[in-house]
Amino acid sequence: MPGRQAACYPGPMVLPASPVHRARLARLGGLYAIVGDAVAPGATAADPVHQAAAALDGGARVIQLRLKSAPSGQVLEAARRIVALAAGRALVIVDDRPDLAALAGADGVHVGEEDLPVAEARAVVGPDLLVGRSTRTLADGQAALAAGADHVGFGPIFATATKAIAAAPRGLALLREVAGALPAPVVAIGGIGLETIGEVARAGAAAAAVIGALFDASDPRARAAALAAAFDLGRAAGCAAGPGRAP
Repeated sequence: MPGRQAACYPGPMVLPASPVHRARLARLGGLYAIVGDAVAPGATAADPVHQAAAALDGGARVIQLRLKSAPSGQVLEAARRIVALAAGRALVIVDDRPDLAALAGADGVHVGEEDLPVAEARAVVGPDLLVGRSTRTLADGQAALAAGADHVGFGPIFATATKAIAAAPRGLALLREVAGALPAPVVAIGGIGLETIGEVARAGAAAAAVIGALFDASDPRARAAALAAAFDLGRAAGCAAGPGRAP
């Protein structure tokens, strides 16, 4: 259930002052579907709204809209349509663009290493929206939180062909260390599929971001349901094992 993951974090949570922000942060968990850009280099990009609908119907609890090269107006229109689809069902995060996240009525923004710094993104979206930051190390995560992020993306956990990343795979052991040390949700990303999403959840990730394993499938809705169920089972096992213990 949304909000359940926060109770399983090994460390004390740092909660935002804004009640709206706290409520959004409590819902950040489970299957985190990234929609928009083509899954593989050279592939034709699918309609992100249709992708979001399939992921939502399958049980995704977070939708991130990633349209790196689209015009701002196109991104804003897609974001607004996805926000309407996701109302009462899932969080909507806009990649890269805090201004468009705010205009679309989304729940937050995610910024990477080449995007606006966290402090500037927070200044744009204000106190109520979520701000996530891509990280590769525990030190990265600590710096992101100190700058005003309320959660971090951590990876790549496994090798991935979806996005060119110079960093070597982080692996489950490092994910477990980071999730146990940071007082905030960690979204695992990179090469996560149906065979590994449960292990990612058991390692302490609040959510698992998935692209290829979801939209390469012939039936994305059914795949989303399978991924969401596998994550929830893994998370339950991780919580039962107790803080700091590998199940």
